[in-house]
Amino acid sequence: MNLNAQLLKLALVGLVSAGLASSQVPWHKKKYENPITKDTQQPDKVLFDKAMNDIEHGRYEIARITLNTLINTYDSSEYLAKAKLAIADSWYREGGANGLAQAEAEYKDFILFYPAMQEAAEAQNRICMIHYNQMDKAERDDTQAVRANYECLQVIQQFPNSKYAPIAMQTLRNIQEVLAEHEYDVGHYYFHKGSNPAAANRLDDVVAQYPLYSKADIALYEAGLAYMDMGPRFRQRAGDDFAKIVRDYPLGTEVGNAKKKLNELEMPIPEPNQEALNREKYDQENYHKPSLIKRETQVFFRAPDVSHAAKTGQPAMVQLKPTLPVSIPVQNTAEATPPPGPGGAPAGTNEVKVEQLNDAGSKALDNGTDARKPIPPTSDQQPAAQQGPMPSNHAKDIAAAQAEAAKKYKKAKKSTKQTTAPASTPAAAPTDQSGQPAAAQPAAGQTPPAAAPPAPPQPSTPPQQ
Repeated sequence: MNLNAQLLKLALVGLVSAGLASSQVPWHKKKYENPITKDTQQPDKVLFDKAMNDIEHGRYEIARITLNTLINTYDSSEYLAKAKLAIADSWYREGGANGLAQAEAEYKDFILFYPAMQEAAEAQNRICMIHYNQMDKAERDDTQAVRANYECLQVIQQFPNSKYAPIAMQTLRNIQEVLAEHEYDVGHYYFHKGSNPAAANRLDDVVAQYPLYSKADIALYEAGLAYMDMGPRFRQRAGDDFAKIVRDYPLGTEVGNAKKKLNELEMPIPEPNQEALNREKYDQENYHKPSLIKRETQVFFRAPDVSHAAKTGQPAMVQLKPTLPVSIPVQNTAEATPPPGPGGAPAGTNEVKVEQLNDAGSKALDNGTDARKPIPPTSDQQPAAQQGPMPSNHAKDIAAAQAEAAKKYKKAKKSTKQTTAPASTPAAAPTDQSGQPAAAQPAAGQTPPAAAPPAPPQPSTPPQQ
């Protein structure tokens, strides 16, 4: 009895539980255990999390394979853009020349496909830092510094409202400190060498292009001294450089010397600019001197020292056009143009003028073996019809003169045959007005004949001509 009651009770409980299960949870919505969906039901999210874990542990190649699988399999996933950015980050973390080059290419592709995302500003800032971290010292190659300057400008110009714009602004000041130091070293070399025009031009350009340079006052002072050494004609230029030191760099080390030079030149000393004064005070207050270890070991590293870079102020946003030294004469555009040279082009220019050939030139190109070779001169007795095509009008005139001379020669020869008499009765020689025999004149274009030998004894029959 008790056994049967227990069996019946178990059967009823089983039936009730089965009915409840079938009524509440349909069979097609039942969850199943799977290691892939253990933490989440989105497989693209699983792939992304796995790739992030591999990147954090330095397994960059495995992470890129996983991310490429995500991109190629789930083309509509919400993690598609982040996966593409993560591939670039993996190359960036891997480093090396090849890794950084691949990272730059991937970041540029990301900006191209997703320019409106917030991560686009981060990608452009990473490109800037790729070149910034590869910069050499000022006295070495400045290729990476120039590239970093350009890429950081893109962060500020394309993403001015992003959180990376202030970071890029300070990075740009550091980069321009290195570029300015590179240009200053060249001008300083010219200054000590004695090439005053080149030194003054280079040093003035440094300050004009990079006004926040920490040695701008020194560059201006050396430029002013170079102008003074060039003679009294450049007195005003020297005074302008000294006055700029006092006005725009009032806390610089060369302010006292600049005032002395202005007194020597009898020029007024300007008042310091308040904005420039505040900027230099802020830079001095926020200057962090490198540690002793860093200063002693700086020579062993390729990275430049940017501790003296400005901490505030607007860096140069436009590349100025280089100027010419004052020793090079500048052509005045108001002057008359030089006379035209051969072919109608102005003298001293590289212009090429195309003209159509005349008839003689066309025939020479068509018939001649090589139109560049000059036509050989012909003898006076050769008729003009037997000559080749004349290359110019001057050659035509020569041919006409030769033809006319040939005609006169034939005419004179014919008249000589008609007037020739027998030797027994020689014809009277022509006489002039005074009665003296006139000398025979050669025809035009004909060479005079040589003197005739003495006449032989008169034969019985006249000689044949």
